[in-house]
Amino acid sequence: MYKIAVIPGDGTGPEQIREGIKVLTAVAELEGFKFEALTYDFGGDRYLRTGEILPDSALEEFRGFNAIYLGAIGHPQVKPGILEKGILLRLRFELDQYVNLRPVKLYPGVETPLKDKGPEEIDFVVVRENTEGLYCGAGGVLKRGSRDEVAVQSSINTYKGVERCVRYAFDYCRERNKRRKVTLCGKTNVLTYAFDLWERVFHDVGKEYPDVERDYAHVDATCMWMVKNPEWFDVIVTDNMFGDIITDLGAMIQGGMGIAAGGNINPEGVSMFEPIGGSAPKYTGQNVINPLAAICAGSMLLEQLGEKRAASMVDKAVEQVCAKHLKSLAAGRMGYSTGEVGDLVVRYLR
Repeated sequence: MYKIAVIPGDGTGPEQIREGIKVLTAVAELEGFKFEALTYDFGGDRYLRTGEILPDSALEEFRGFNAIYLGAIGHPQVKPGILEKGILLRLRFELDQYVNLRPVKLYPGVETPLKDKGPEEIDFVVVRENTEGLYCGAGGVLKRGSRDEVAVQSSINTYKGVERCVRYAFDYCRERNKRRKVTLCGKTNVLTYAFDLWERVFHDVGKEYPDVERDYAHVDATCMWMVKNPEWFDVIVTDNMFGDIITDLGAMIQGGMGIAAGGNINPEGVSMFEPIGGSAPKYTGQNVINPLAAICAGSMLLEQLGEKRAASMVDKAVEQVCAKHLKSLAAGRMGYSTGEVGDLVVRYLR
């Protein structure tokens, strides 16, 4: 029995998570395990109604769950940053979810903007450090609003934080067992302090994995090669900001945000899984949003719980739906409703 905390989120988030739960329920029945899903209404509507974002009591409750399943966060009537920092970033930091895991996988039948590239060429993973770097909020402002204003934002990189992220990347690469190569994405020629640490740790840890090739690429070159030769990559490891940037590029070359899923991982604690696309409020209630990113996030959740066969079953079912049914991944142009796409995935599971 697994306990899963569900935060459906804002806009079309609940519609996507509904289909994800539908798929999790079906695969659990097939594989003979059980889960209990407890829903929390944190998001824009609750904030507007009560002024509450994420109470301390809920955060403590989450520590008792096996995983968190999160829908899209973002409400048109709430200033950007309030919900994202108050819910998503707070959960990442407080639960020490120090790895952001982003598969970049092109499914058969899904269009990519890259010429002459297909599923064989676009299949890699980005391991992004998730609790340090520029997103710590270290810094400040002097003489705000004047022409003498000074703004300072500091990137915090600790040996512990870098080492555990890099080690996770090598372990994941070995278990993934594909090209067996880990690429460090950085900027050693300019960010000479932070990425000197990253590079030294990368090679020190890498020596413990003689079966895994080590590679390095500047972040700008990484963006170039992701477009020109994505087949060169297997596992990319990088810091918080660079990871945030290159994974959006990764989502585009795998077909768009409608298929992009991510995990916020604490290997020793509670991890959280989510579709990467926004809440798309203009489509709320129309039953036209693509739920596959949420379903793929559910597959990642299963893998983290150790239900690897169930995760593989979901992944293969999504592959069949993409290859045989969907006209497009875009909302309203799939050829099926949100609920029908979820039903198709369940059909291929069975």
